[in-house]
Parts: sequence; C-alpha cells; structure tokens
Amino acid sequence: MNEPPIADKFAAFEELIPPLDDLNTPYREALSRGELILQQCQSCTSYQYPFESFCYECGSNLLEHKVSRGQGFIYSFVKVHQPYHSAFKPFIPYTVATIQLDDGPRLLSAMLDLTTEVKIGDRVKPRIEKITASESMLMYELERS
Repeated sequence: MNEPPIADKFAAFEELIPPLDDLNTPYREALSRGELILQQCQSCTSYQYPFESFCYECGSNLLEHKVSRGQGFIYSFVKVHQPYHSAFKPFIPYTVATIQLDDGPRLLSAMLDLTTEVKIGDRVKPRIEKITASESMLMYELERS
C-alpha cells in the first residue's frame, strides 16, 4: 500500500497515542504503512483484536499477524456531542461505532467527517490517517455503493 500523507487536522490526536509495547508495535507499524493487521491463531484460525499474547478462543500462544481488508458493518454506535478531549472538538458531533469485521472480531472506532447519518448494518471500510511521521490512526467510513 502507498503510505498516506500526514493529515494536519488529526495532529491533535498524537497525545492520545499510548506508549509502544511488544503487543502494539506491529499493529502501529502496519497502520503507519497504511495497512490494518489482526492477529490470527495458528491453532484454531480465529482472528482477534486487540492484540494479546494468547488466543481469546483457544488459549494458544501461536499467533501471527495477518493483513486485513478491515471491512465490516456497524454493529452498534453512539453519536457523541461532547468533546471529551480537545482533539475531537472540531468533529462534534461525531460517531463512535462498534465495527463487526468480516474477519471476525469487533473493534471500536471513531467515524469522523461523516456527511450522512449511519445506521446499524451499514457497510464500512477502514480509513487510516497519518498523524505524525511515524504514527497513524484507524477510523472507519461508510462504504459507497
């Protein structure tokens, strides 16, 4: 994938980035390349997110990183009207959605800059925004039919 350009309007999110550790470094490096990765268990083949040192399904520690298309649908959502952090203030109101990935796991994601209302079941795709030279953030947007 091509490396996404740095998006100035998302720069304020930099202070929300947690410190790097053994579990999140591969994920964050992949995002910076414009890719979404998940862990896949080599014992039971299930995918998982967030990353862990063992499989949530079978307990195995035989986990690999696999690139995901990241597509799925909105499982649930809430529309946020309060800026709980200053980085979100320019996007009020914004949507926070639980995304059911086609690959299996669910993840929580902001949906910023929406131009239409969302509903449960809407198809979504990942949107990776570069916020510094080495960090990117994952958001979701509606798929266009």
